[in-house]
Order: sequence, then C-alpha cells, then structure tokens
Amino acid sequence: MNPEVTEFIEALTEDWQKELAVALRDVVHNSVEDIQERIQYKKPHFLKNGKYAAVISPSKAAVSFTIFNTTGLELPADKFEGPAERKTLKLKKGQTVDTVELSELLKQTTSSL
Repeated sequence: MNPEVTEFIEALTEDWQKELAVALRDVVHNSVEDIQERIQYKKPHFLKNGKYAAVISPSKAAVSFTIFNTTGLELPADKFEGPAERKTLKLKKGQTVDTVELSELLKQTTSSL
C-alpha cells in the first residue's frame, strides 16, 4: 500500500469519510491482484497494469467511488451513475459499503486489464 494514499485517508477531517475510504481501499486490495495505488489529481487512484480500475473521491457531503471499464455491465441505476465506461457510487454519511457487490464488480471490470 502506498503511504501517500494512507496519508490522504488519514487527513480526511470527517471520521465517516475515513471509514468509508478505508473500507473502499480494502475492497480494492482484496478483490484485485497486483493492484497499484497512487495519488493522482489529488485523489487515490487504483491501477492494474497501468490502467485505471477505480478512484476514491471525497467531497464535503459524500465519498464517491468510481469503477472504470464498466461498458457492458448491468449496474443498478439507483446506486451507480455516469457514462457507460465508468460508473460512480456516491456514499453519504450513514451509508455502508456493499463490499460483496463491489468486490464482484471490481473482479469483472479488472479481469481484462
């Protein structure tokens, strides 16, 4: 794990955002082999073989988690938004992460990378 990503998460001012970011990071690492992480565009990005797999993007009211390479996948429209090639899940205070669902999605979207 990249210490810059750890520092980024630890610097989040809201505890609920830290908890979500840690949970999302864990899902990525537990779901995708040989994943690399780095801070890019001031956010944690996760790459496999140099290609984007996911990004964590905190804002004032939410923690967004974008999954790349989603073209052709059927994702619940009530949870995910965005163009066909990448979908974003916005989690607000009090919401939890469906780690099983995200893990399966990440395995599917990274299998061809």
